[in-house]
Amino acid sequence: MSENVVHLHKPTDPPAGDTAPTVLTVVPDTPPAAPVPLWVRSGRAVKTAVTHETTKTTARAVARHGLYTFNGGRIVARRTWDGKTGARYERMIRTAEAAGNLEAAEEWEERLQRFRAARHHRRMDLLHSPVEAAKGIAVGTGVSIGVLVALGVVMAINNHDVTDVITPLRATIEFIALLIRIVQVVWGPALTIGPFLALLALWTVGSKQQAAPQWALPANVRSGEGEPITPSIVVKALRDLGVPALRNAIKEMGDAGASMLGPIRIAGCGVEVDVTLPSGVATNEVQAKRRKLAENLTRHEHEVFITIPEAARTVRLWIADSGALDEPIGPSPLVTDETMTANYKTGKAPWGQDLRGDAAAISLYQRHLLVTGLSNQGKTAALRALALWLALDRSVQFWIADLKGIGDWAPFDGIAEVLIEGPADNHCIQATEMAEDAVEEMNRRIEARRKDPSIVFPPLIVLVDEAQKAFMCPAKGEDGRPYGGAKATSRYFMAVREIHNQGRAVDVLMWQGTQDPTDQNLPKLVREGAHTRASLVVGTESQAEMALGAKAVNAGAAPHLLRQGLDKGTLVVASDGIAIPAGQASITVRTHFIDDEPAAEIAARAKALRDGVATLRAVDRGEERDALADVADVLGDAPRLRTNEVLKRLHALDPSTYGDQWTNDRLKSLLEEHGEEPKKSHGVMVVHRDHVLRALANRDAEGSASAAE
Repeated sequence: MSENVVHLHKPTDPPAGDTAPTVLTVVPDTPPAAPVPLWVRSGRAVKTAVTHETTKTTARAVARHGLYTFNGGRIVARRTWDGKTGARYERMIRTAEAAGNLEAAEEWEERLQRFRAARHHRRMDLLHSPVEAAKGIAVGTGVSIGVLVALGVVMAINNHDVTDVITPLRATIEFIALLIRIVQVVWGPALTIGPFLALLALWTVGSKQQAAPQWALPANVRSGEGEPITPSIVVKALRDLGVPALRNAIKEMGDAGASMLGPIRIAGCGVEVDVTLPSGVATNEVQAKRRKLAENLTRHEHEVFITIPEAARTVRLWIADSGALDEPIGPSPLVTDETMTANYKTGKAPWGQDLRGDAAAISLYQRHLLVTGLSNQGKTAALRALALWLALDRSVQFWIADLKGIGDWAPFDGIAEVLIEGPADNHCIQATEMAEDAVEEMNRRIEARRKDPSIVFPPLIVLVDEAQKAFMCPAKGEDGRPYGGAKATSRYFMAVREIHNQGRAVDVLMWQGTQDPTDQNLPKLVREGAHTRASLVVGTESQAEMALGAKAVNAGAAPHLLRQGLDKGTLVVASDGIAIPAGQASITVRTHFIDDEPAAEIAARAKALRDGVATLRAVDRGEERDALADVADVLGDAPRLRTNEVLKRLHALDPSTYGDQWTNDRLKSLLEEHGEEPKKSHGVMVVHRDHVLRALANRDAEGSASAAE
């Protein structure tokens, strides 16, 4: 009789097939984890308890209140010492000497001498006061007893009782005894409670002064967003600025460094203070440390502005309330007040608000204008807001070239006598010819003025938006002269220069908007010919100087420190047409944004004031359009654009041809006819410039082949 053998381990060569015996594998249980030592568990528990937020908050509170009491005692001791000695006067003397103000030092020294003389007189009086006090007490006691006895005599006569003579004296003695008993009862508890009351008083002084390190203060008081600006905070920020001469001078001043500061004034959504720097510290040393100063004041860099007023060795700090510059400023009066009118000669355009929160209005009378900045920061909106206001003066004429060509200036159809819209070279050529026509109009007016000095001309605003395209246009005329460029042979450059030189006298004014200024797309002679220069955010300090001039930048103008994308519509303006604080070379303006729909409504009001203007468009609408060539034109230098952006530009180029019937499908069909089609990029349908140029080349090749056949 056979038996099945069950092996308790796997054989090295187990039989194969059905004859293989059943194998039972025994897997041992997982050994229990080694117990964590007690000291490890205790350490973890202690670490958890120590690092717990509740423990941190409790420790912070204990440290805070203890330091309030300790530092409150130091403050009281310091005040007592200052009141009893001449320490305060000596600090003031050191402060005046550190600031180089010898007259103030001499004045404080005289005050110190008077204080010492008065103190000496008081101390000499103390030598005689004990004797005089004893005499006074004896005389007072005798007089008081005499008065009480006399009062007792009166009572005895009235009551016919001789014992009443001492009644007032006895009552007085009993009252004094009562006071002594009260003092005996209260004295013990007072000795116990008195120290606690004294500590409470010291704690109160320390808490009011927040006399504790920042880490110990509560979260809502700790240095950070929204900390109020006080003299001590400004002085500490200047001391820690990293300027050795300034730091040493403030240390010599003791805690009287606030004498450098003028009054801290409320200024719009922030405060303003003038700082008179000590001898040996230059204003540009503080200007160069703007970011560090802002962080020392618990502000962001864009929330602190440093300018140079007229006073020597002085910087003016404007410090915004935390986050205030990120709040919108509200709609333009042009939108909210439908009765508003304009006057070119005497009026001022409502442009926005300055940093103080006051309305910023600018005069446009006989002033050439230049607005520059990086792309998509609000340049066109800032220019258009001024033009919309001026359009409400029916006497003003407009010639406009929009070299972006996406319809931003479409509301001026019916207001402007010339309206060029498009980014292609032929639009730049037309803008150049428009500027040259303006030169001819200027010369005609000058000649008429010579014959009749009393003649008055209607203002003519020659406006070129995206003027950098005109300066960079590579096309040449039939005479070989380039339309663009920055040389004397450049047609656009020379036309602008001539208008800058003489146009103001006969009210022919040049307004230009450019982006990302360089010496190539904004020549020096052109930018310096503008009376009003305004800059949105730019990339570098050298570009800021191109936009506003070296004088304004050296005096504190800093459009290069604005935040790209966040400070849209914020302009730094250098102009005599806008109110600028005394001693400053520029002012920062947060402009009102007027959207397309409100802009159209304002333009409609302007058209209603006029007798009707026939606007000359850039292209004759009756001619047959080459759609593929137009697509290439509106793409310009962009490597690709979204299809809806291309359609928008086509509509702005010729609304009658590229109206509602032009859709994404029709654009796609146009490209597919020539072997190309729109592609998707990041999930969005786009048109590639290379594809369009290739389609043009394919079409030309097909045309050449057909002609050959």
